Amino acid sequence: MGQLRKPFQGIVNIIRFNWHFYIMAIVLIAILLVLANYTNSTFKLFINTSCFLLFLTIFISLLVSYYVYDLSGFYNFNWIPNDTQKISILNINAGFDETSELLIAKFKNSDFLALDFYNSKKHTEISIKRARKAYPPYSNTMHINSSKIELANSSVDKIFVILSAHEIRNIEERIHFFKELNRILKPKGTLIVIEHLRDFANFMAYTIGAFHFYSKASWLNTFHKANLKMTKQIKNTAFISTFILEKNGNTL
Repeated sequence: MGQLRKPFQGIVNIIRFNWHFYIMAIVLIAILLVLANYTNSTFKLFINTSCFLLFLTIFISLLVSYYVYDLSGFYNFNWIPNDTQKISILNINAGFDETSELLIAKFKNSDFLALDFYNSKKHTEISIKRARKAYPPYSNTMHINSSKIELANSSVDKIFVILSAHEIRNIEERIHFFKELNRILKPKGTLIVIEHLRDFANFMAYTIGAFHFYSKASWLNTFHKANLKMTKQIKNTAFISTFILEKNGNTL
């Protein structure tokens, strides 16, 4: 199958899909630095300091992203136990799928299906549209509505939702989505949800960008209302958390 992830793929994708943000930041810094030359020394110091802090914020966020997505080994999925049995696996994304090939390589005997709940009317971020052009959907990906998954009850052994569930911004829709995952999960199946959290580490890394994520308490509340039970939480890095879930009342 060849090399599934290239060096620097993570950080390159972040810049590639969000280049407009970095261009705007560079232009803003340049304008402020020019204006600083026409102000008094006190205001000039304020502008220069602001520009430095803006640059530092962007640099730190990119450095953290490079560590998380390229250096940490997160995408090796070594923290997921191998399963040589023939099991059914779902991998659910929000319009950008860079993990299905990695999971298939790990679970070679699986009955694998990728699902995509991307909705162009709801998910209007330009970065997702660019990502979809760069990474076409995995072969035979099934498009779904987040509130209705056309699969049978208790039919799936493992479900992966990797860095995508936070794109469902409406809380009631998000709860209904996880109720659907509960419905299609087998009695002893496993649901694996991976997310950045709205916590101190991510705020230090991404500042206001961390508000795009949800807190651990918010996720636990969502899981509880969907009648799912967390059996384990893994800190893949200081910035990414994995929740291992099952139907409430069942054991693995």
